Amino acid sequence: MYIELENITKRFGLFAAIEDVSVGIQEGKLTALLGPSGSGKTTILRVLAGLETQDEGSIYIDGECVDGVPAGKRNIGFVFQNYALFRYMTVYDNVAFGLKVKKRPKAEIKKTVMDMIELVGLSGTEKRYPNQLSGGQRQRVAFARALASDPKILLLDEPFAAIDAKVRAELRGWLKDMIARVGITSIFVTHDQDEAIEVADEIIVTNSGHVDQVGTPQEIYLHPETPFVAKFIGENISVENADLLKAFSVPQGTDEVLVRPEAVYVGSEPAHPNDPVFSGEVTDVSFRGNSIQLKLRYGDQELISFLHDTSCDLTAGDAVDFSVSNVFACKDGNVEVLTA
Repeated sequence: MYIELENITKRFGLFAAIEDVSVGIQEGKLTALLGPSGSGKTTILRVLAGLETQDEGSIYIDGECVDGVPAGKRNIGFVFQNYALFRYMTVYDNVAFGLKVKKRPKAEIKKTVMDMIELVGLSGTEKRYPNQLSGGQRQRVAFARALASDPKILLLDEPFAAIDAKVRAELRGWLKDMIARVGITSIFVTHDQDEAIEVADEIIVTNSGHVDQVGTPQEIYLHPETPFVAKFIGENISVENADLLKAFSVPQGTDEVLVRPEAVYVGSEPAHPNDPVFSGEVTDVSFRGNSIQLKLRYGDQELISFLHDTSCDLTAGDAVDFSVSNVFACKDGNVEVLTA
């Protein structure tokens, strides 16, 4: 592994923000630290950057222990969620700042800055000030500044949090493409699961100061390893209806059973030949633009399904047949995907 955190613990007073965290990150990958507020993801990032010092454990970058190495000597670029640009400096001077501090030759600074500005798609903005740029443009300047010093690692703390939804969606694709072209090992913090799944090569899910699961977006979404991950990723409904549980031979002693909307298919024919079919009632129909959300009642159980045919003429009170493809059975801290 290119980056290794071994048994890292960081306390603030009596509170352990992260405790005994061990995780490895591959070189050249774009990795997401994903979790709810207070789960420890930003603390992991700051300890790796050297902005905080761990109380226990060691950090290795490219095989070298960096314990005790100050932040400025770790060759790490950092992008903050609030951009942290110097408002009285032009785009050019913001990007050049770190190079000037390192007293690089003027010709080298000029070439590097212009290359970085072109890389992030902002050619022609060199003389503008931050207040003359959009939020998305300011964040691109922050990326350019972080990359200008040719760091080994790029760290991003909720980089899209201060940007409106439409621009945030555009920047996700841009970031993934840019990191792929530059080839720099990158880690970004987010609480937005859609962002992590869309952008990251690998996801580290944090929970209450611990790492619950590490895997590709597909592995995290389709095969959650802990009840927390199963509940945190995707949209889930807790199933208590006995007839539905019997159809999936849920093991005795199971703590909770979860079903996602995409596993619920409305129609008299099941999505897959062996899927059990049930009869229920529509309780609510919500238009979502490119889909329709249906709430279904099966006995005393409520389920959710999405229809991509927006011409659907179902209304509340209609009787419907539906099938269920799979459920997640949570037992003793583990999760099993059950099919009929």
